[in-house]
Amino acid sequence: MQCNKNCGCIVFHEETLSRIKSKIHSDNTIESIASIFKILGDFTRVKILEALKEDELCVCDLAHLLGVSKSAISHQMKFLKSHDLVKQRREGKMVYYKTKCKEILEIIHSAYVYKKERA
Repeated sequence: MQCNKNCGCIVFHEETLSRIKSKIHSDNTIESIASIFKILGDFTRVKILEALKEDELCVCDLAHLLGVSKSAISHQMKFLKSHDLVKQRREGKMVYYKTKCKEILEIIHSAYVYKKERA
């Protein structure tokens, strides 16, 4: 069969392609999955999530731990909060952050295992 969609090439395994196509997630779902990896594509965000899995921390402590400015941490915390990955707790003037989504930590752990097995 001739492919008229994209490339004009010959489709040799039409049944196989049909079966696979029925099992692939929708474009919207795949876009959502890709956005998770975009979030985790930032070194500082991954380090923040790794730190916050251990205990809740304030911006100053995170900045000291990661060796970056408070401004940089605040920017990343706003980003992580907007993606519902961290939660905050106020205690007087202090704001403490903690991871909210254990599944994102599982993804980070899976990536660590993947990397370790290939080292």
